[in-house]
Amino acid sequence: MSTRLDWAAAAPGALKAQYGVHVYLESCGLPKSLLLLIDLRVSQINGCAFCLDMHARSLREAGEGQQRLDCLAGWREAHGLFSAREQAALAWAEALTRVADARQVPDAIYAAAKAQFSDRELVDLTLAVCSINSWNRLAVGFGKGPEPDGASREAAAA
Repeated sequence: MSTRLDWAAAAPGALKAQYGVHVYLESCGLPKSLLLLIDLRVSQINGCAFCLDMHARSLREAGEGQQRLDCLAGWREAHGLFSAREQAALAWAEALTRVADARQVPDAIYAAAKAQFSDRELVDLTLAVCSINSWNRLAVGFGKGPEPDGASREAAAA
């Protein structure tokens, strides 16, 4: 899909507001690697190719192993690859991202998250989930996709 609208140019204040949340999250105290895992997992659920490309690249640049990236969508079955804290965060992120379908966040998912995160951390984690869902909706809604690299262009042309 081609870009429908350059939303950031059309509404610079919206970009400034959205980026303000990002700046807050960068300094909230949650590990960057955890926030990036959440960004990538939520982007997988939402099918945001732009964010998938960006966050997978950021995770690799931060030293994340390819095996964990490859198994992120199946993290529940990837025993031993994700810590209990990461699993609680991923379950929380998935439940919040899909809340429109379920109409609730199950008590067990909340309890697992609460066991791993302080009150402030849980609020910050929730804001991170809200933020990436917003970014995803802006990119998907307005048709923003990744820029293909050389190898991707060649594969698509074959």
